[in-house]
Amino acid sequence: MPRLLLVGLLIAQVTQQCGSSGSSGSSGGSVNNVLSVTVNGGPQNNYPDGLFTAVTVCVPGTSTCQTISGILVDTGSTGLRILDSALTLSLPQQTAPNGGGSLAECVQYLDGSYTWGPIQNADIKMAGEVASNAGIQVIGESRINVPQQCALGGTANDTQSTLGANGILGVGVFREDCGPACTVTGIENPGMYYACPSSGCVVTTVSNSQQLQHPVALYSGSDNNGVLIQLPSVPLGGAATVTGSMIFGIGSQSNNSLGSATVQTTDGNGNFTTVYGGRSYAGSFIDSGSNGLFFLDSPTTGLALCPGQDSSFYCPPRTQSFSATNRGANGSTTSVSFNIGNADALNGNFNAFQELGGPEAGLFDWGLPFFFGRNVFVAIEGTSAPGGTPPYWAY
Repeated sequence: MPRLLLVGLLIAQVTQQCGSSGSSGSSGGSVNNVLSVTVNGGPQNNYPDGLFTAVTVCVPGTSTCQTISGILVDTGSTGLRILDSALTLSLPQQTAPNGGGSLAECVQYLDGSYTWGPIQNADIKMAGEVASNAGIQVIGESRINVPQQCALGGTANDTQSTLGANGILGVGVFREDCGPACTVTGIENPGMYYACPSSGCVVTTVSNSQQLQHPVALYSGSDNNGVLIQLPSVPLGGAATVTGSMIFGIGSQSNNSLGSATVQTTDGNGNFTTVYGGRSYAGSFIDSGSNGLFFLDSPTTGLALCPGQDSSFYCPPRTQSFSATNRGANGSTTSVSFNIGNADALNGNFNAFQELGGPEAGLFDWGLPFFFGRNVFVAIEGTSAPGGTPPYWAY
């Protein structure tokens, strides 16, 4: 099976944003803040441990809308990205700063793939919440050619078969998808945003406000400080499908109370530390867009790799149990027990597995199996939330 690691950009947010735009007060329960999410194989029915939902996009300020299913829920990135082939609406194009033609973006992922496409505006509707006039990336829009600097990033995820989805909904801990790094010139700029006049696309600076935004942070009500993802437990051996909820807001309605969850703040890159075998791995993170628990390497874990094209997964002869401790930047700790099984021996008729995992040298990528049987909160930087100062994870 292919490893699908649609996580986190290869650049890092270099500073956290200040200020408070959220609220931890009650909204009185008057807004539907629950979006259904499903582990079901995706639109191609071949995506193990992928979490999918449906999102409605509209021409800004109108009732001309389209609901698109098969959108991957990714806590490792920020912003909404939709395949051009799945989008039937004609949306207004954003203009690059200083009159530089159309604004476009190249997003590179840790699995060696990238998405390319223009930034267009839409109203994003999920459950009863609306992010008005938000920028989205339209992946694979053919009217703007991919610049060579972007194409060098690896394989293009610009079709449903290569992406495994109709789009990506980034609901991570950051408000923007690049942050201050994309506002400066020179080598510190990671080259994500491009100005595309008729003469061709060149890297451009772009303000925080013109970058792709966390849709939830754009909500006008009080459900705009984070999300809660709830998924049931999955037995060893897997399940055909799993259905759960993504609830908007933290401490804003009766259904998103933090309760007894442990809050673990992140560093400026959205990471925390995982302690395993007496060693600390400071670049670790939680990511629903990764379709397994990816950690360390075969010599360190003692787990055999799968043969051939599946070598990015572990294939031990029998399922093995592990334990690690996650430690936030605030010093709070939680112990996490998990299992790793033989990826090649998993039931091909199932889509949800708690024991799917593979190598990722020097860190822990707590992918979708981490979410099974847990309430996982994602608090957005620059907002106000109960339990601590975002950005943080809580579970």
